[in-house]
Amino acid sequence: MLMALFSFSAFYIAGLPVVKNLSLSPLIIGILLGMLYANTLRMHLPATWAPGILFCSKTLLRTAIIFYGFRLTFQHVIAVGTAAIVIDIIIVFSVILLGLLLGKLLKIDSNLAILTSSGSAICGAAAVLGTESVLKDPKPHQTAVAVTTVVIFGTISMFLYPALYRAGVLGMNPQEMGVYTGSTLHEVAHVVGAGNAMNDSVIANTSVIVKMTRVILLVPFLLILSLFVNRNKSVSGGKSKIVIPWFAFGFLAVIGFNSFQLLPQAVTSSVNTLTDFALTMAMTALGTETSFDKFKKVGVNPFLLAFGLFVWLFFGGYFLTKQLLPVL
Repeated sequence: MLMALFSFSAFYIAGLPVVKNLSLSPLIIGILLGMLYANTLRMHLPATWAPGILFCSKTLLRTAIIFYGFRLTFQHVIAVGTAAIVIDIIIVFSVILLGLLLGKLLKIDSNLAILTSSGSAICGAAAVLGTESVLKDPKPHQTAVAVTTVVIFGTISMFLYPALYRAGVLGMNPQEMGVYTGSTLHEVAHVVGAGNAMNDSVIANTSVIVKMTRVILLVPFLLILSLFVNRNKSVSGGKSKIVIPWFAFGFLAVIGFNSFQLLPQAVTSSVNTLTDFALTMAMTALGTETSFDKFKKVGVNPFLLAFGLFVWLFFGGYFLTKQLLPVL
């Protein structure tokens, strides 16, 4: 109930004009409220309430990710074309690999590096949460740090892309700009905000479809990550128990069901709203376990990692779009 009350507040705040103009989703507001609570009143929380917060950050989170699939259909994937799909795949896996490499160079904890990389590569906070569910014993503050870096650089991109496009600096047509925006911006909300800011329906529609295609890549990423985590555990002498992210299969199954478009639009819209609310509760729960002291302990390196990934998304994504889109 406490997490639900925080989530209602997050939705209200996200609807305020000044916040809405920044395209900050309730998920982001939720984790900020949770962090505010963690650094003020968290010590007064009754011990008997802790299992409820844990339920929100684990079980409710995985359930919400499954229903996140109602935002997608396989028709959306087909509509963007082969070129956009190839660009999405290259972007996602290059960002993950670069993140792991930079994480080692910066001596960042591997869990934090993977969380940050997945958020930058796939779909922001939702990807961070999905990845957190697969990793071995990630710390709540690491998830919060990863989400924070994604929000910072995603928000910068959301304002930067429209400004550069309107100034003619990028030299892209609407189709190219839509693919570039959808394949490189962090959050779905960032893509929507940037697409609308460019005042072109082709850019707005294309960018969202390309972005949601990236979201589908969360499934193979989580499967590969699960196998990798299990292999490392086996090599280190632990029990070789295969950890399969079943919620990822559920996510894919929901996409398949939604592709038949059997449900009325009103029902799908309601499900999406409830999903956002559940994800906001999960984000808030993670925020309640994050104190500012933990941010000080991780230092500046996670932000340098996120900055490096931002630079690759901007320049690498531009190069891939300009080179591959006309060819494929």
